[in-house]
Amino acid sequence: MTGKTLFDKVWDQHVVSEITDGPSVLYIDRHFIHEVTSPQAFDGLRNRGIGVFRPKQTIATADHNVPTIDQHLPIRDKLSRFQVQKLTENCQEFGVELYGLGHKYQGIVHVIGPELGITQPGMTIVCGDSHTSTHGAFGAVAFGIGTSEVEQVLATQCVLQRKPKKMKIEVNGQLGRGVLSKDIILYIASKISTSGATGHFIEYTGTTIKELSMEARMTICNMSIEMGARGGMIAPDNATFEYLKGRQFAPQGEDWHLAKQSWEQLYSDENAEFDVVHKFEAEDIAPMITYGTNPGMGMKINGTVPESSENIKALAYMGLTAGQQLLGKEVNHVFIGSCTNSRIEDLRLVASLVKGRQKAPNVQAMVIPGSKQVEKQARLEGLDKILEEAGFQLRQPGCSACLGMNDDKVPSGEYCVSTSNRNYEGRQGPGARTILASPLTAAATAITGRITDVREII
Repeated sequence: MTGKTLFDKVWDQHVVSEITDGPSVLYIDRHFIHEVTSPQAFDGLRNRGIGVFRPKQTIATADHNVPTIDQHLPIRDKLSRFQVQKLTENCQEFGVELYGLGHKYQGIVHVIGPELGITQPGMTIVCGDSHTSTHGAFGAVAFGIGTSEVEQVLATQCVLQRKPKKMKIEVNGQLGRGVLSKDIILYIASKISTSGATGHFIEYTGTTIKELSMEARMTICNMSIEMGARGGMIAPDNATFEYLKGRQFAPQGEDWHLAKQSWEQLYSDENAEFDVVHKFEAEDIAPMITYGTNPGMGMKINGTVPESSENIKALAYMGLTAGQQLLGKEVNHVFIGSCTNSRIEDLRLVASLVKGRQKAPNVQAMVIPGSKQVEKQARLEGLDKILEEAGFQLRQPGCSACLGMNDDKVPSGEYCVSTSNRNYEGRQGPGARTILASPLTAAATAITGRITDVREII
């Protein structure tokens, strides 16, 4: 008898019914919402004269459109202010918990779920946001949904979904100096492309993955979507349990022991079958950067821009040429933040590198904590002083310069080394040129003012 994958175990436990040759009706344990993809869904409920079916399983926060300075003041941008206000009104009307601006739990939706213990192993989790795959780091089946599906979940606590195929990505070995989980996922994306996992749910395994912290695992799962996958997940283990224990909304007391016993059964059976398997060696992975206009256009930081007919348009937009080395290229903006790399470990890494150093005068360096809790912890540890003394600006939580939906935009034609997840044309503002990298590579670049191999200054 063929065994089950981790994905099979979680998915199958949540199927309410199946439509022949069609999608499954999938029960959803946790539904996260924010100000951008929820207003139309609430309007749909209002037009139908119905409420939120299980409001206690929906959690809201404001993140995409919020400013990252002076959050105590009214939002200046008219559209952003309207969207955030509508979220507040909708949550009040429909009885949904909201962590809005000023709340101690406010932050990027995919940062606050795990840090509060709302995200747990074995759950199904959705949000009207592509990077919901982040929560898969806990052994959850987590994926992004569209606005019509947000309405489905609000109305029924279920969503119609076709079961994806299964992919295993195995990474074994010891990571080299200066190589982080962000480099792992950029390396994998460069090898299998932005469409290489289309229609699949990925499980990440191997000795390298097992050695990663939970926050590093979240970075890996976060960018699963950048390879076309519906989501990515990692089997829970002692690192998962230690991370969750004692968190605000994690099970407590006897409930904790019962939950942990259940979570310990969440792994792929030895004889489980995957539709596709990829294997990589950690020793082959170096600090990575992107050179083009999708996350799969990545290369080792000391490499040269590859020549390909597919790259012509991307290189024209980026102002680069095939065969060019990017080491030493001047950069004017460094952004450290986003749901990919804005957690306390990311900020600690950056602070450890820049301590006693000074950013280059040609660089504007922004550090955006992923949540109020991360911001508070950073200040408790004195990271704010280290960053500010180095010339970095530590701001308030939000999606910030990950996407051009708020005030934190990169000017047209200028380069930004960014720890975010997407480098599409105009992603950080009209005409902005985005180079994706790890927090260490971004920090090193800010210090020198040029794209820098962090291994040279560690």
